[in-house]
Amino acid sequence: MAAPNRKQLLRFLCQLGAFILTRFGFWNCFSMLMLFAERADSKRKPDIHVPYLYVDMGAAVLCASFMSFGVKRRWFAMAAALQLAISTYASYVGEQVHYGDWLKVRMYSRALAIVGGFLVLASGAGEVYRQKPRSRSLQSTGQVFLGVYLICMVYSLQHSKEDRLAYLNHIAGGEVTLMLLEVLFGVLALAFLFGCYIRLAAQVLATVLPLVILLIDGNLGYWHNTRKVEFWNQMKLIGHNVGIFGAVLILATDG
Repeated sequence: MAAPNRKQLLRFLCQLGAFILTRFGFWNCFSMLMLFAERADSKRKPDIHVPYLYVDMGAAVLCASFMSFGVKRRWFAMAAALQLAISTYASYVGEQVHYGDWLKVRMYSRALAIVGGFLVLASGAGEVYRQKPRSRSLQSTGQVFLGVYLICMVYSLQHSKEDRLAYLNHIAGGEVTLMLLEVLFGVLALAFLFGCYIRLAAQVLATVLPLVILLIDGNLGYWHNTRKVEFWNQMKLIGHNVGIFGAVLILATDG
């Protein structure tokens, strides 16, 4: 009885990961709308020019809808990856809003990781009844993007005082624990980059990431009041990490 129960648990976690990742587009669009409404009160511009912004959001919702219903999931996961990549690039080159370098690393690395998660989904990973063989090349590319995200986390912990303080305020052991976290994220990054022990690395990351979301990202008082990150921008970043958690769950159970 133990084996079937374990198999059912792994299938449930895999489906949960796919559920989270396929619905990411809805939360991302909602948080963007709330963010731009928040900026409108202070007459600040959105990240993307308005005519293109609505096209971008429409494409994101369309892809999320089809992925959620399981209609051509691989195709629309690839389309969602392309849409988010273009949106992130347009936001970066548009320079309509000034962000600090430390915040840019947080924002763009997470967007890159979500693109990687969509590529993992487009490869066929996470499908309960797989009718076509998965694309290992797509999965490997998605894993590389997740590895780059982890490298950016290590960089932020080493060079960003904002990120360092966020961790030091919530972990015991101070600098020693922070150094151990840097080593952990660095080792996990190498595993994703080189495709070694992917399932084990994803399982470890799936265990650590919820704590990061709750204790670090969830510290809205620190990010919003102390570091002056816009409230809905921080909520958007939380949504990114939740989406990354969904992608990692897929790799942890079907990697």
